[in-house]
Amino acid sequence: MQEGAPAAQSADSDAASAKPLPAEAAGMAPDFGTGACAQACALLLHAPRRWLVTGVAGFIGSHLLETLLRLGQEVRGLDNFSTGHRHNLALVRVSVGEAAWQRFTLVDNDIRDAQACASACEDVDYVLHQAALGSVSRSLEDPALCHAVNVSGFLNMLAAARAARVQRFVYAASSATYGDHAALPKVEQHIGAPLSPYALSKYVNELYAQVYARCFGTQTIGLRYFNVFGPRQDPLGAYAAVIPRWIAAMLDEQPVRIHGDGATSRDFCFVHNAVQANLLAATCAEPAAVNQVYNVAVNARTSLTQLHAAMQSQLHAIRPQLQPRAPQYGEFRAGDVRHSQADIAKAARLLGYAPTHTLAQGLAYTIAWYVAQRA
Repeated sequence: MQEGAPAAQSADSDAASAKPLPAEAAGMAPDFGTGACAQACALLLHAPRRWLVTGVAGFIGSHLLETLLRLGQEVRGLDNFSTGHRHNLALVRVSVGEAAWQRFTLVDNDIRDAQACASACEDVDYVLHQAALGSVSRSLEDPALCHAVNVSGFLNMLAAARAARVQRFVYAASSATYGDHAALPKVEQHIGAPLSPYALSKYVNELYAQVYARCFGTQTIGLRYFNVFGPRQDPLGAYAAVIPRWIAAMLDEQPVRIHGDGATSRDFCFVHNAVQANLLAATCAEPAAVNQVYNVAVNARTSLTQLHAAMQSQLHAIRPQLQPRAPQYGEFRAGDVRHSQADIAKAARLLGYAPTHTLAQGLAYTIAWYVAQRA
């Protein structure tokens, strides 16, 4: 594999300061049970492959890196650190150990650079493309930037994967693609009009993947993530996702703000379920499974008010001295989908996807992790 920035040096200082975790949050290697993903992992352990993870310093990307290194794989990571964090890589390094870390190469570059994408794809078996600007609100503020990263950057990666004859290109799609289609649960073939530039950019990704499959024979699989959450998700900034932002507010004894009346609902998916979906998508040998898009979620709908209550309950069990606070309700946010719940039957049937963590289980891991980071 082509050499990039030596990963063993890039995360040294952060690795030295990484905090040990309590039992609830330590040893975060996913448990994939005995199903299709466990079988895929066994095959990878027996015959390691070469992987490229874009957005490797981000939330989902760093979890993919951690799992792949635990499975004995050789991994190249591409990130420009515009939204990802070197500290995430440092945490992975501490988690997997120095021997495994030596199988990781970091390329500090941007998917908007076509040559960087081409170099990153050289001698790679599988691409897991996670790099993107993932915020609806940010896309409304700067649609051109959203297009440059999420559409042009995606096309650069897809073209590079084709030129390098990568075996399979797995990419992060989004439940935002369903737009204003109101029916629940969401089924892959029924989508509505996009409600934001971000949603549109993710749908364009799917269209480009279909065209590359038909015209060039490129094997692609899109994973429509539904509100993925877990450790290492950034709680700061204007574009932070709801669960880490609320955890931070609760730990700081600040009020939680909910856009709308609290009845807005989501299908919250713990990050280990998303990791499982990526591994299955990359390695699945079923021809009918390729060149498809799949929902990645747990098929359970939770309102924001219910989520707030569940988080307060779990946090109180760890930090009983924190006083519960009622949430503050505000205006609905432009571009937001009112309700979301995934039908995961297609992913189960063709990929063997079977989520291993419920919302409650994922929250237990996640809250314990954030509490440990404050220790």
